[in-house]
Amino acid sequence: MAVVLVVDDEVRIRDLVRRYLEHDGHQVLTAGTGADALDIAAHTKVDLIVLDLRLPDIGGEDVAAEIRRTSDVPILMLTAKVDERDRIHGLEVGADDYVTKPFSPRELVLRVGAILRRGRAPSADSSAESFGGGLLVIDETLRRVTIDGRLVELTPTEWGVLLALAAQPGRVCSRYELINRVRGYEFDGYERTVDSHVKNLRRKIEPDPTQPTVVQTVTGVGYRLGLSRDR
Repeated sequence: MAVVLVVDDEVRIRDLVRRYLEHDGHQVLTAGTGADALDIAAHTKVDLIVLDLRLPDIGGEDVAAEIRRTSDVPILMLTAKVDERDRIHGLEVGADDYVTKPFSPRELVLRVGAILRRGRAPSADSSAESFGGGLLVIDETLRRVTIDGRLVELTPTEWGVLLALAAQPGRVCSRYELINRVRGYEFDGYERTVDSHVKNLRRKIEPDPTQPTVVQTVTGVGYRLGLSRDR
């Protein structure tokens, strides 16, 4: 059971999402404003936040950005905005995924489950692997990543992107392949949303994000891990 915070100024939507998530076995907290959401997130351990972009006091992007200053809790955004730039901006400030209104409650529950699964540690028989002569170390058991000895905190989506690339170092993954592998279900949205997650990942793991060497871009194709696996 996960603790999910649902943030929306519409009581009808809050109650609808709460009922479906509780039916799926989760404990649900609710907030109607950005200020209330920030207060709950600061004082209560939550496993995931469902966050509406349009709130009466503080914009959802600003709420997400404030939460990201201190926490890597997964964020699923609800948005009525159809402009791709708005969705991309939401991802760039730290959201893991988004659902556009009007939405299917069953789809929302599916996406919540997929994000939570990405954030769980795998079975204890996995082991740490290092890449690039120890520059990058990924420990799946502890869900831990270090870069040059420095511990890095990743969101579930950033973690999934890194694992997908590290599974076959040097192999190019297309955006379509990568976003579908990471999300764990067929995604019919715009493939370039993965660019936002890669951008956030690079900020955390690249020695110089302006000249990436760990997660490399293959123009017109996708991305690859630029470090070889240590033997």
